[in-house]
Amino acid sequence: MNWEEKAGGVSGRCGIEDDLTPELDLALREFRLSVHAWSEAVMSRPRQALAGAPRRPVWRFAAGWALSGVLIAGGLSAGVYGHHQQQMRIAHERIFEQQRQFAEQQAQQARLTDEDLLAKVDSDVSQAVPSAMEPLAQLMAGDESQ
Repeated sequence: MNWEEKAGGVSGRCGIEDDLTPELDLALREFRLSVHAWSEAVMSRPRQALAGAPRRPVWRFAAGWALSGVLIAGGLSAGVYGHHQQQMRIAHERIFEQQRQFAEQQAQQARLTDEDLLAKVDSDVSQAVPSAMEPLAQLMAGDESQ
């Protein structure tokens, strides 16, 4: 069955072709016949069941999911690693600050100890009465309170 028979016997002519030159009419007719022949050849060709085709997209689909899973896992692990590094840096800064404060406290205590030692030395050196006369000075101090 050819194309004109499938179309119900309607010719492909529409009335404009009557005014065409014979060379153009021949070229259009041959083009039309080649298109119809190609269409009939394609339509009459046996169709093959696509037995192998579903495997290819399934593997592509699985590979796409696997790749996306790897990318998501990599992104998450990079985020977790960055967060861990930031927390470790904050912890190190806190430890450093505590050590600095402890060193300042130790230095301040050392200064107080030095000041206390200097005050004791000063009080020992600057006695009002020599140590040989100290018992007499205590007796005098007892008289003043009466």
